[in-house]
Amino acid sequence: MVQHTTEVRVRYADTDQMKNVYYAKYFEYFEQGRSDFLRALGLPYPALEAQGFLLPVVEAFARYKRPACYDDLLRVETRLVALPGASIRLDYLVVREGESDVLAEGYTVHSFVNASTGKPTRPPQSLLNVINNAFNGMKALHD
Repeated sequence: MVQHTTEVRVRYADTDQMKNVYYAKYFEYFEQGRSDFLRALGLPYPALEAQGFLLPVVEAFARYKRPACYDDLLRVETRLVALPGASIRLDYLVVREGESDVLAEGYTVHSFVNASTGKPTRPPQSLLNVINNAFNGMKALHD
């Protein structure tokens, strides 16, 4: 497993009439976690796009356990559990800073698409290389 943590501060505009984070905002938090995860691996979205690859979301899921509120500092933990094949799945946990209870959890699945043709394609070798290196690095830390 490879993971990265991103901090997100809940804005007032992110909340609903009940003063809780509006449910759809969690997908934006997942997106921030995903972007930061790829950047931390050394292959941010703009680099993938420059290589001619897009990563559209083909499936998304969220489960809400506890509310987050205005001005909460949240940790979005983005996890890659398995090497990508025709698609890549990223899992997310959202936790309030300083606490351990999960507020929300979910995942997104992304297909690899050739930007020129719009057709599905294999994952770019550059992404596979950095993910393999990250997986090997994680294994070395636990040996």
